[in-house]
Amino acid sequence: MSARVAVVGSSNLDLVVTAPQLPRPGETVLGENFRTVPGGKGANQAVAAARAGAACDFVGAVGDDEFGTRLRASLVEAGVDVRGLRTIPGPSGVALIAVDRDAENFIVVAPGANGALTQLDADDRATIAAADVLLLQLEVPLEVVIQAADWARAEGTTVVLNAAPAAVLPPVLLDLVDVLVVNEHEAAVVAGIRSDDPPVLLDALLELVPRVVLTQGARGAAYADRSGLRLTVPAPRIDAVDTTASGDAFTGALAVGWVERGGATTEDTVTASLRWACAAGAACAQRAGASTALPERPAIDALYDATYRGTP
Repeated sequence: MSARVAVVGSSNLDLVVTAPQLPRPGETVLGENFRTVPGGKGANQAVAAARAGAACDFVGAVGDDEFGTRLRASLVEAGVDVRGLRTIPGPSGVALIAVDRDAENFIVVAPGANGALTQLDADDRATIAAADVLLLQLEVPLEVVIQAADWARAEGTTVVLNAAPAAVLPPVLLDLVDVLVVNEHEAAVVAGIRSDDPPVLLDALLELVPRVVLTQGARGAAYADRSGLRLTVPAPRIDAVDTTASGDAFTGALAVGWVERGGATTEDTVTASLRWACAAGAACAQRAGASTALPERPAIDALYDATYRGTP
């Protein structure tokens, strides 16, 4: 079945500098190249889902500045429905990103208009109700994340929360999550423990949510749920150029694959969904940029087939 995905989240313009290495505190590093790229975890995941084959609706906010005009246009160009995108007086969100020669990065975000998205309306509820999956992140105010998740639960829409940036989350939100997507740092923060051991992290998170996807970068991803299913999936081997949006590519594709595989209710369907998401993340990391690097479905399929075909 084809997927319909709703995203409630952030939209930022990324100001990206490449450099030989990332600076330490107090250090100045001479950069190499500079570019501006539409981004934000919410908008990135909306574009990722659309390019992966979903009908996608985006609910968010941009400023009434040049950045906001560009951000709206980039979503429309990717095929995302932006009827839920507000224009707020003031600046749009901005992310300052540095990327080193090993494709590692650091990111600082100024929320801008994203911080003004504090209340959803009846049209937004209808958008959420019509979706198979609601994708959420933590770059907009927490109250609107909770409101969106609550409406999704009431309407029977699956809630996928990418808990990034890392934060301690209230039980009222965790109780509404169907699938939690986190990296190892985010997992430790959400679980409230000091550990980087995947089984320990998964055990702790299953006390809070019914299903957990633990992303592990070049190592792939791990999955656990309360039925007792646990599995790991390796990532495709690639030469990474820029990992900035690879996590968003993974999450957007995971939402699409989850729906297309009937809710990923068996070991085979969960494994296939995770492999396809890993292929999306890897395909993204092969290109520079944020939203500009998010892969189209044929690129995901090609890397999936090249990596996993014939794998049990």
